[in-house]
Amino acid sequence: MTDLLYSEEEEALRAAVRDLLSDHCDAPGVIARTESGTPHDLAAWKALADGMGLAGLLVPEDRGGQGATHREAAVVLEELGRAVAPVPYLTSAVVATEALLACDAEGGLLAELASGRRIGALAVALNVAPGGAYKVVRHEDGALHGELTAIADAVVADVLLVPADDGGLYAVDADAVTVTPQSSLDLTRPVATVTLDGAPGRLLGDAEPAVRRALRAGAGLLASEQLGLAEWTLTETVRYLKERKQFNRPVGGFQALKHRLAQLWLEVVNLRAAARNAADALSSGEDVDVAVAVAQAYAAPVAVHAAEEALQLHAGIGMTWEHPVHLYLKRAKADAIAYGTAGAHREALAETIDLPAP
Repeated sequence: MTDLLYSEEEEALRAAVRDLLSDHCDAPGVIARTESGTPHDLAAWKALADGMGLAGLLVPEDRGGQGATHREAAVVLEELGRAVAPVPYLTSAVVATEALLACDAEGGLLAELASGRRIGALAVALNVAPGGAYKVVRHEDGALHGELTAIADAVVADVLLVPADDGGLYAVDADAVTVTPQSSLDLTRPVATVTLDGAPGRLLGDAEPAVRRALRAGAGLLASEQLGLAEWTLTETVRYLKERKQFNRPVGGFQALKHRLAQLWLEVVNLRAAARNAADALSSGEDVDVAVAVAQAYAAPVAVHAAEEALQLHAGIGMTWEHPVHLYLKRAKADAIAYGTAGAHREALAETIDLPAP
């Protein structure tokens, strides 16, 4: 029986990441950053990647990383979700890194991503589910041509991992392409259009298995980010309702609100179990497809519900730009379609366990 409880090392990692994010990613700072031309907090990223070595958690030590597992990466993502931290951890340290791990030949680039010296982004639209169809670019005379949309964190990437129509996955320096920001609901994880007009690319390996592995890990660990987000919104809402008074008594004392919060707490606890199971399955390699599909089928509705309840129960102040709850709702809504919708994962789960549709 697998122990899904957090180990002492994981709790110590959580405390260290939370301390760092309290210094770098306070709510007013994140809100101010979303209004600027530089939505990503590269100082926080440097502290996480270079200072703490967290960008290389999934990379073996002999390839320049920390040799940890998806369980540790999941703890980091929980804390990043709690802070809606505008850093490219999921896209570079998980998704791009997993794609490179599937291409054994590329050691130097993997070590650079693991150290945080470079930021990578897989050039597949954020909404594509593991095993889903994705757009490719044309490979002709050694150069790449085409346009890809909805590429998360492309504006801050140093290298793009681009799938081409010849079945290969190519490393393309960001300087060789045109990256155009798109309007993004989630201002803390912006998407962009990537245009390749004869860009040179370095062949890394076969795109299909690399993309599948990368998106599966992204979907599985996204559940931990959604867990952190849901936990923060629940905790902050409970705290606010204890302080806010109406008719000379705390609002949280009204039974109707107690019932709503109790229901939400149950959903968040169940989400924690699903997210931990997905992280553990990714690290052990057992029943991964089932665990990831279950986690993502459950995570998105819970995270969105938690953020919506937080917005409503904070009442007037929750509707203001100054209060950070809108950042959490936008991240929850964007995460709900990232790496496949809950419906897509339910369909994948039904196929995986041979459960016929009604």
